[in-house]
Amino acid sequence: MTTKLDTVDVVTGAFSYSGAAITSELQFAGHRVRTLTGHPERARAGTEVDVRPLNFDDPAELTRSMHGAHTLYNTYWVRFAHGHLDHDAAVVNSRTLFEAAAGAGVQRIVHVSITNPSLDSPYPYFRGKAQVEQILAEVGVSYAIARPAILFGGEGVLVNNLAWLLRHLPVFAVGGRGRYRLRGIHVEDLARLCVELGARNDTVIVDAVGPQSLTFRQLVEAVRAAVGSHAVVLPVPGPVLSGLSSALSLLLRDTLLTPDEYQAMANGLADSDGPATGGIVLTDWIAEQGPELGRRYANELDRHFRSPTRLQVGDGAS
Repeated sequence: MTTKLDTVDVVTGAFSYSGAAITSELQFAGHRVRTLTGHPERARAGTEVDVRPLNFDDPAELTRSMHGAHTLYNTYWVRFAHGHLDHDAAVVNSRTLFEAAAGAGVQRIVHVSITNPSLDSPYPYFRGKAQVEQILAEVGVSYAIARPAILFGGEGVLVNNLAWLLRHLPVFAVGGRGRYRLRGIHVEDLARLCVELGARNDTVIVDAVGPQSLTFRQLVEAVRAAVGSHAVVLPVPGPVLSGLSSALSLLLRDTLLTPDEYQAMANGLADSDGPATGGIVLTDWIAEQGPELGRRYANELDRHFRSPTRLQVGDGAS
């Protein structure tokens, strides 16, 4: 009889953000975890995770690394184009990964996507996510897709960096009136959902969203109150926001917010009318975490592109 301890699951980016949460949830459930990662240096001494390289240039190696695994939990993606790696390349890499999983005999794939993907989207991020979903449907392995809009909790970037900016700037610019809505899910709720989906054998596509939909302006005001900021929240036109974001990005040596990210959010793509699949309320969590939020700036480029030893950047970008 097969026990949970006999089960091996593969997680891309087990030392990154959502991948780390999925790994913890799997280990709590008694599963052994193997990771495919471009950041093996992040493995802590004594880790029980079996570390393998996420090397898209060697599909045969990827296949060998997934032999004997039951489920692949895929968090691989890139938030924005950087250097040679863009969303088109991430789509090609995702195909390589899924085909390697099929060749290894993986029985199920749980894929982390995005709310409102579309093959016709003007935004490469959302269009690429739709293309990856299409590839997954064609690869011939049982699958489930979880579609989060934004993530919070743990070492998440969005809310933390909002808090950091509100702590340090006298004026905080909001694109337009900030009435566009978003619906976040706590990263631990996402992890629980993914593991539940991995235990099923039917095709499932579900929005991974918490119980609360709020406007971006409401999010900013909640963070402002939680950290005790006195920054003035100032509505500005979208192009002005993009210019300010670019200037701050240069100062911080990071990418704060791309024009596409703002436009997609302003067009409602970070919201969902689906039923809640997570239970943690975003504003409750912000109020509880306020004293610690934004104490340190979280640099995306440092996390994903400036590692001293990497085989493939971008793993665990979700």
